[in-house]
Order: sequence, then structure tokens, then C-alpha cells
Amino acid sequence: MKKISFLFIAAMAMISCGNTYKAHDVELFTMNDSVNYALGLVNGVQIKAMYMQSDSSDAVIAEFVDALQAGYDGEKEKLSEIAEIGKNIGEAIKGSETKGLADNSAWSLDEVLFFQGLVNGIYSDTVVLKVDEARSYFQEAYRASQTEEVKADKVLAKKGKCPKSVKAVKLTNAQDSLNYAFGLLNGNEIKMYVLANDSDGAMAKEFIKYVNIGLKSDIINPQLHNMGKQIGKNIKEQEALGLLGESKLATDFELIKQGFVNGLNGYEKQMTGEEAGQYIQNTLSNLKYGNVKEQGEQFLAENKLKDGVIETESGLQYEVIKMGKGAKPSATDRVKVHYHGTLIDGTVFDSSVERGEPIVFGLNQVIAGWTEGVQLMPVGSKFRFFIPQELAYGAREAGSIPPYSTLIFEVELLGIEK
Repeated sequence: MKKISFLFIAAMAMISCGNTYKAHDVELFTMNDSVNYALGLVNGVQIKAMYMQSDSSDAVIAEFVDALQAGYDGEKEKLSEIAEIGKNIGEAIKGSETKGLADNSAWSLDEVLFFQGLVNGIYSDTVVLKVDEARSYFQEAYRASQTEEVKADKVLAKKGKCPKSVKAVKLTNAQDSLNYAFGLLNGNEIKMYVLANDSDGAMAKEFIKYVNIGLKSDIINPQLHNMGKQIGKNIKEQEALGLLGESKLATDFELIKQGFVNGLNGYEKQMTGEEAGQYIQNTLSNLKYGNVKEQGEQFLAENKLKDGVIETESGLQYEVIKMGKGAKPSATDRVKVHYHGTLIDGTVFDSSVERGEPIVFGLNQVIAGWTEGVQLMPVGSKFRFFIPQELAYGAREAGSIPPYSTLIFEVELLGIEK
């Protein structure tokens, strides 16, 4: 069964159409440009997939992007938390008029009964229905609805507004009971978590006022609208720290916005959502650890000139500390070894020697530098390997090993396991 999310929870998390936004290629001259565009694109693609399956019209996209811009520019209307939650709930109910109660197309929305239940819950009036009874009734109906075939009939909503006072209502059928129960449950939650400090009733009055304001909204998809606004606000707030918290990257909101537009429209000609996500990850890793890569390359360039160091065609370097007389393993063999691994600055990241216990593994189950290098060793040998990052973990972070690290291993081949 899907988890039931009450409206007020969604409203807590959500702290007009006119513009038209078209998908198109953009000019990306720098890495900074590409990261900004990729950030918008990957998020746009994800939002389209998760929240726009039922309606990805130009109007819904425009509403989201307008909200994104408004959030970035800064809210003109500063509301209290209570007013904001009330307004969001009103907008959410308005948006459910064509979707059904709790976005269930099998349940017709009756705003009169829902809002009376909401107000009765806020004021702890349980004459019509107790909270526990309402919860059990609604959850059971919800579970049953998940296993029933729902006809695709058009949902007809009975419109109304949020009343100011408690009132007993008559529930004549299942739809009545569902609407009232859902309202009562939301009202009870709001009383506990939003209006807990409402000693004189002023907060409740403000909440109800803004529920009705939200009901008059012409927003098509309140969830997406508020999501866009919050994302825009977050981008603005983090701008001073650098894009994605990286001081070397500057925010270019217009490129981010066009990335969103392209992603929301499913336009992935210039870059796919998957490519965008990977590009961002690699770029951030490069910016954070790029000097690690450069230092490793410089170390290897100097190291290969030393006496006794041999470099293979792949770039693997090694020196023989002790040459054994046994057989050499193949890439599919399991071997028993002792090893001591360090970074080029001498930092030890792993050592069977220090643990006092050798290890057995398949040569085709380790990094490429090990697979190649150990095959060069007769049993009884001890070699020192200098492994370039591309033959080690590359851009991946592995435990205490930073991405792009050149690794040094002293390896003693004790035997080939059968």
C-alpha cells in the first residue's frame, strides 16, 4: 500500500501562466556554462518523470518556470508560516478538483464536507466522527481503492469554502464520510503541529483565511508551482557559496532555467539527463581533486626515470624488490598475497602486512593495475607497483583513497590458490 500523505504535510514542504518557454540548444562556451545547463537539465528531466506524467502541457511547464524565476527573484509577498500553509492547502484542494479527493479519481471531492471536517478537526470537535475512527475508516478505504479497478470517468467536485466555525454535518454515503474523514484527519494534524501555540484562536483564524485565499488561486499544479518557487529560492540562497557549494563555479540562472525548460520538455538533443548528471559529478570531482591527478602524473613522470623502475605499455610502473622462482599466475587465477598500499605522500590506506594476515582473491576481481602487475610476478616475488589513477580507481572515491589517486603497492606473491 502506498503511504498516505496528508495535505498539511505537503503544504509544510511547499514553502500564472503567461510566459511561454521553448526548448532549444544553448551555447556552452565554458565548463561553468555546461555545469549550469546540466544542473537545470537533469532536474528538469527528473521532475518531468516524477511529477508530470498526467499533465506536461506548455501551461504547466510555464507555471513551473515562472515560479522558479519568482523564487530566484525573491518573494514579493511575505506570509507567516501559518498563512503559507493555509494558502498551500487551499491551492492543493483547488488542484484536486479535477483529480478527486486525495488525488484518487474514484473519490469525488466535496469541498463543503472536507473543509467542515478540517475546521472541526482544528477545534477538536468529534461529535460527528472521532479521529481514530476517521483514520481507520479512511485508511481501510484507501487500501481497498488500491486493489479496485478505477473507471476513468471525469471527476466532478462539489465546490465550497472553508468555514470559520465548528458545525455538525450529516454523512449520508461513503463519499460523504471519506471527504469529512480526510478533512478531520488533516485538521487534527494541523492543530497538533501548526496551531499548537494558538492560545487565543488568532492563528486558526489566520489559517482559515488563507485557505480560502488559496482556493481562489488559478494555479494549475500547486505542488509543481511551489516546488519551482522553492528551487529558485534555494539557487539564490546558495549563490554566494558558488554553484552546488563549489566556490570555483558561478551561478548562471538563465542557463539553469533553460536547462529546466529543455528537461521539462523532454528535449535531450544537446545532452541527455543521464549525461548531465554524470558531467556534474565528474566536474565537481575534478575541481575538488584535480591537483591529486596532476601530482600523480608528475610523480610518475619523474619516477619512471629512476634506476630499476620499469614502465609497461599501459603506464603501470614497477620495480623488483625480490624475484621469486615459482610459477606466474594468469588473470583468472586466485592468488595469496601480502601487500602494503600507500598514496604518493606515504599515507597508508590499506595493509595486510599491518593486519598480520595475507589475503586471497581472484586477479580478475581487483583494479586493473593489480591484475596486470601480479601476472608479472613468479610466486615468491616481492614487487613495488606504481599504479596510475586510470589503472586504479579513477574518478571514484574508494574509502580513504581520493579520486584520481596514483597508488603505490608493495606486493609479495605467496602462492597461487587452486
